[in-house]
Amino acid sequence: MTMESQANGVHSSKHDDDGRLKRRGTWLTATSHIVTAVIGSGVLSLAWAVAQLGWIAGPAILTIFSVITVFTSSLLSDCYRYPDSVHGTRNHNYREMVKNILGGRKYLFCGLAQFANLIGTGIGYTVTASISMVAVIRSNCFHKYGHEAKCHTSNYPYMTIFAVIQILLSQIPDFQELSGLSIIAAVMSFGYSSIGIGLSIAKIAGGNDAKTSLTGLIVGEDVTSQEKLWNTFQAIGNIAFAYAFSQVLVEIQDTLKSSPPENQAMKKATLAGCSITSLFYMLCGLLGYAAFGNKAPGNFLTGFGFYEPYWLVDIGNVFVFVHLVGAYQVFTQPVFQLVETWVAKRWPESNFMGKEYRVGKFRFNGFRMIWRTVYVIFTAVVAMILPFFNSIVGLLGAISFFPLTVYFPTEMYLVQAKVPKFSLVWIGVKILSGFCLIVTLVAAAGSIQGIIADLKIYEPFK
Repeated sequence: MTMESQANGVHSSKHDDDGRLKRRGTWLTATSHIVTAVIGSGVLSLAWAVAQLGWIAGPAILTIFSVITVFTSSLLSDCYRYPDSVHGTRNHNYREMVKNILGGRKYLFCGLAQFANLIGTGIGYTVTASISMVAVIRSNCFHKYGHEAKCHTSNYPYMTIFAVIQILLSQIPDFQELSGLSIIAAVMSFGYSSIGIGLSIAKIAGGNDAKTSLTGLIVGEDVTSQEKLWNTFQAIGNIAFAYAFSQVLVEIQDTLKSSPPENQAMKKATLAGCSITSLFYMLCGLLGYAAFGNKAPGNFLTGFGFYEPYWLVDIGNVFVFVHLVGAYQVFTQPVFQLVETWVAKRWPESNFMGKEYRVGKFRFNGFRMIWRTVYVIFTAVVAMILPFFNSIVGLLGAISFFPLTVYFPTEMYLVQAKVPKFSLVWIGVKILSGFCLIVTLVAAAGSIQGIIADLKIYEPFK
C-alpha cells in the first residue's frame, strides 16, 4: 500500500484507513486478553492478602479495587480516539494516547511508569512460573516421602526453561497474532483458580480448624504491631497488582474492529473481564482464607497448605506455568514494539532492522530476533537475583496502580470530555485520584520494607 493511498484514506480489504493491517478483534477476544492479563500470579497471593486484612477489610478492598478499575478503564476506552471518542484519530498504544491528549512531561512520566511496570511484570512472572514448577516437584516428593521430608529444589533451572520458551514465543511479531495464545492462557487461568477454590472448599468441608478473625492476623499472637502494619500495606499492594492491566488496555483495544465503535466493544470487554476476575478473586481470597486462616501461605498453590490430592495440586501449578507463558507475552509486546518502532525510524534503510523473512507462515527479522532474545535473558537474570514473590508482587502493584490505572485515565478523560474545573465531576475525579495516590504510597512502602527484610537473609544463586 502506498503512502499516497494512505493519505487519501483509501484502504484495501487487508488494511484499515490508516494503512495498518485490518483489525479483526471482537469484544470476546478482548475479554480473553483482559482475563489473561488480569488473572495472573496476583490471584495466588489473595488468600495471604485477606489474612493480613481480615473478614471486613479484605472483601471491602477487593471490591473497591474492582470498581475503581472498571470505572477508570471505561474512561480510558473513551480516549482511544481523540478528540472525538467515535470518529477521532486512533491512539495505537497507551503512551501515544497520553502524548496526544496530555503531552509534555506527563507523556515522559507515563512512559517511565508503564515500562517499569511491564518489565517488572515480566520478571515477576518468571519468578512465579518457576515457583509453580518447583511446587510440582516438591508435591510429588512429599507424596512419596511424607510431609516432613526435606524436598528442596532450586528455582533456577525452571527459570531457565521458562526463558527459553519465551525466547521462542517472543518471535511472534505483534498483538494481532497473540489471540490464540491468550485464549489458551485464559483457560489456564480458570483452571488453576478453580482448582484452588475447589481445594479450599474441600479443606473447609473436611472440618479444618483454621483460625480467622475480623481483622486478620492478631497483634501479639501472630505478629508484632509493626509487622501487622507493614503486612497490611503489602497486602494492599498485592490486591492492586491483581487488578493491574491498564498498561496494556490500549494495545488490546487497538486489536478491535472499528464496527461497533471500539470504545463500546472495549467497555463491554472490560466489564466482562473484570466481573469474571473479581468473582474468582473473591472466591480465591475468601475461601483461601477460610481454609488456611491466619497462617495462609503467600502463594496458596505452592505454599503447601494443600498436599493431597497431590496430582490435582500438580495440575494447578502446571496451569499456572502455561498461563504465565501467555501472560508474559501480553505484557511484553508493548516493550518489544517501543524499541522496534524507534529502531525502524532511526535506521529506515537498514535490511537488518526492517527486512522480514518468511518461513511458511512465520515471519522473522534479524534485529527482532536478537533484541527480543536479549530482553528475555535480562528478565530471567533479574528474576534469579530477586525471587521474592509477595514483596515483588506488592511493589509492582504499587508502581502501576496509581499512575496507570487511575491518574492518566482520569486526567485524559477530563481533557477529552472538556470537564469544567471545580465542577462536581472534576472534584469527584480529583478526590478519587488523591485517594488512590495514598493507597499507592502505603502499598509501596510495605513492599519495599518486605524486599529489604528478604534481602537480609537471601543469598543469590544458592
